[in-house]
Amino acid sequence: MTVIAEILVSFFLVVGGIFGLVGSFGLLKLRTTMQRLHSPTKATTVGVGGVLIASMLYFLLIGGTLSFHELLITLFLFLTAPITAHFIAKTYMVMNLKPTDLPETGRDLGWAIYDDAPDSETDE
Repeated sequence: MTVIAEILVSFFLVVGGIFGLVGSFGLLKLRTTMQRLHSPTKATTVGVGGVLIASMLYFLLIGGTLSFHELLITLFLFLTAPITAHFIAKTYMVMNLKPTDLPETGRDLGWAIYDDAPDSETDE
């Protein structure tokens, strides 16, 4: 393996480790649930992404093959982390906030989680 390839793989490993460490530290230090959502979903996702990129580069440069396993893990992670954060935030809002605690939306409709409008399917 050439020196440039080793430096490239090492760079992505270090970047992934730094983002993972910052994400873990943020999870410990931030106080509320809404603050804690940002740290693991953003920083740790980028951290795992850096390690997966390093792994893909390693197998490409050493084995001469492109590993699709890391690509699939990255795709799964980037799809599930925002969805999970959205569900956690929505559950937190329903459990801990009243509709009067939230700012006005500036539209005719209010916040979707507090919308009491009946479904169009059940009206018929």
